Amino acid sequence: MHDIFLSYCHDDFSTASRFAKGFEREGFTVWWDASLRSGEAFDAAIENALKSAKAVVVLWSRTSVQSRWVRAEATLADRNRTLVPAMIEPCDRPIMFELTHTADLSRWSGDASDGTWQGFLADVREFVGATGAGPSAATSPQVALAGVPRPAATRGDRPSLAILPFTNRSGERADDVFADGMVEDLILALSLSGGIKVIARSATVVYRQNVSDLRSIGRDLGVRYLLEGNVRRIGASLRVTAQLVEADNGAVLWCQKFDRPLNELATLQEQLVMEVAAQLGDRVERVEIEKALSKPGDLTAWEAVIRALAVMVSFNLESLNVGLTEARKALTIAPDYALGHAVLAAALGCLYAATGGRDDSLAREARTHVERAVALGVSDPLVLSWAAWGLAGCGFWQDAERYSQRAVDLNPQIGVGHLALAMVCVRGKRPEDVIRHVDALESLAPRGNVTHNGMAFRGLAHYMAGRYEPARQAMEKALLLRPDFVYPLKDIAIICEKLGRHEEACDAVRRLRSADPTITLERIEAFNLVSLIPPDVATDMNKVFRKVWEETPMESLT
Repeated sequence: MHDIFLSYCHDDFSTASRFAKGFEREGFTVWWDASLRSGEAFDAAIENALKSAKAVVVLWSRTSVQSRWVRAEATLADRNRTLVPAMIEPCDRPIMFELTHTADLSRWSGDASDGTWQGFLADVREFVGATGAGPSAATSPQVALAGVPRPAATRGDRPSLAILPFTNRSGERADDVFADGMVEDLILALSLSGGIKVIARSATVVYRQNVSDLRSIGRDLGVRYLLEGNVRRIGASLRVTAQLVEADNGAVLWCQKFDRPLNELATLQEQLVMEVAAQLGDRVERVEIEKALSKPGDLTAWEAVIRALAVMVSFNLESLNVGLTEARKALTIAPDYALGHAVLAAALGCLYAATGGRDDSLAREARTHVERAVALGVSDPLVLSWAAWGLAGCGFWQDAERYSQRAVDLNPQIGVGHLALAMVCVRGKRPEDVIRHVDALESLAPRGNVTHNGMAFRGLAHYMAGRYEPARQAMEKALLLRPDFVYPLKDIAIICEKLGRHEEACDAVRRLRSADPTITLERIEAFNLVSLIPPDVATDMNKVFRKVWEETPMESLT
């Protein structure tokens, strides 16, 4: 059994070789061999490989669309629901495949960091069920004779989105180019986010003139969400309006308008795309969390992971234990789900830190799941980011930095990757680097599920730099974003005491005790010493906090 069966025409051998090398570089096993294509008989060896492959990648070109051989392979793959087509040059696909989502890789030259290639890899990974076992040791793109079979995770795990062609309501031809460019750039930005599967533009252009029946479009494209948009001129500004629609019922989940001055549009276009993508990504994440939390049963592995992340990031003992249970549930559903292993490692690492590092079995189990997650998802930045989080929680800082840096190198648009790097930089006493990564997180996910953690890290960065008032403001913002995230209250108490505002410091302690009646001085001190705070900084913080704690009478809670 191989991960990928590569279907192509002999005339496209050099391009097929580039694809095979690209897949093997990502850790996939690939079945392909031009020597078996000398005849037109449907060879038994090819048929067996085709039927057993987890994903069949068909390379459409002007010659392959005419090949009876390639068309037969595509038809069988479509019947087996393993078809993952790509267009390697402009061509008219066979009519039965015109409505099948097809990635446009006609301009891909082999660059592993190319956004369109990364988006296509995400599609392939959904079919294979993992991101490969690691970089292949093979040195040639010949047939991979062996591979380790891996059970596939539940299919359709990530939310899927199609961005329909934006309508130009201004009548200016130049705005047609801008509208098309917005769609292309949004597809790239959202694909790179890692959390959303975005359908290629080539599959949606047919709806340029007909978007009346959104439910039918959603069914045809097999997506959960649709994004509609239009552009029009308002005086000296260009307005972009976008709305997110649930494909099943046509409900509008989000709508927003964005105005930019026409004379600055060329320089502000990238900023506009990132702002739209950030707000849209936040909204899809929130809808997915609400759906997963309200679902009574029959969860997918993705939904179990979403439930785990939704609760554990508040970082109290109860929520961490619930997150741990949900993450374990994901692996019961799909034992070889890379993201499930990574999130379980993160939950274990958080629990280890929150309990003061007293249970070494948590750290050992976290390490085991990190190793499994990375083996399955060596090139998945989302997996690497949460694996780094788990390692950091258990004090494995060198490996945490290595994995989080690789995640950001692979995809700078992954917010949680910047968050993991910010955490590492707090530990390394590099406050300006912390702020740089938190700024990146905030621009990518201004109201995301983990952004409150970034605000707390920003507060710690300012604190270490002696900027106490900005530190307090950042901690208060973390609480505003996530009121049940109570740990910043201990830091606010310390900061206010440093500022000479003793009554405000005592009030922060009272707020902390009221929010978590089980909290103890010993638990706070142990947490500070085993968490991301550098040891010398933690020792000084504990000294200040103990003073405020002891000078805040328990009876004042009433």
